[in-house]
Amino acid sequence: MYDVMVIGCGPAGLSAAVNVRQRGGSVICVGTAKENNPLWKAERIDNYLGMPSVTGSQMMEAFIEHARSMGVELKKERVLNAFYTGDHWMMSAGADVLEAYAVVFAGGISRGKTWPGEEEYVGRGVSYCATCDGMLYRGKDVAVIGYGSADKEEAEYLEQIGCRTVYREKPKTVRIIGEKKVSAVEVDSETIPCECVFILRPSLAASSLFPGIELNGSYLKTDEDMATNLPGLYAAGDCTGRPLQVARAVGQGLVAGQKAMEWASNAKK
Repeated sequence: MYDVMVIGCGPAGLSAAVNVRQRGGSVICVGTAKENNPLWKAERIDNYLGMPSVTGSQMMEAFIEHARSMGVELKKERVLNAFYTGDHWMMSAGADVLEAYAVVFAGGISRGKTWPGEEEYVGRGVSYCATCDGMLYRGKDVAVIGYGSADKEEAEYLEQIGCRTVYREKPKTVRIIGEKKVSAVEVDSETIPCECVFILRPSLAASSLFPGIELNGSYLKTDEDMATNLPGLYAAGDCTGRPLQVARAVGQGLVAGQKAMEWASNAKK
């Protein structure tokens, strides 16, 4: 049981986690590979105070090192679902179940869209976690839809455990085919016979992860404390709206981390 769980290991999430630690709280920061963060690809950043003319990767490395030095636990995994028990949150991250009194969602903007047939076949040949479900398809044909180098590594893992794997990265179109279960996937007009399609998006949309969460257009609606309408759930960073800038994300993360820790402290009384 953690005081706070942070979803997203970008500037907003790491800022939130550092501020939980500054208040003596326990925190885990869960997210996909740092290379998947859009900031990582920035060639040069000149508008972040005190860090002129750095690359996005240099800035991310500095943020990560700061968080680690503060005792923030980092976990490279995708959060697949979330449930509020009435006094704390439970979430599955890969094959693990994590629990925390409060949550900060800093997952950025979900850039993936649901493909035709995807929702219909979840649990019947559509998976979002190679480490969770890979052994179920050992010796079978699988397809992996990836979005970066870390996803290619997951495809290689499936190959290593005995899956016959086809990997396709950043397709324009995907259509999942089957009757009672998946039998094939059509990727950019190429039909790939398979028994499972692993869809490895960088993150799920917050509205899918947290049913009932209020939106402001396509962004999450928060108050001045970065609180959402759901109990013990805070949000920070790009998911809350424009401008999509590092300085704004770090500032919101600070507020969200402080308030999430305050919620956790009250929940434990």
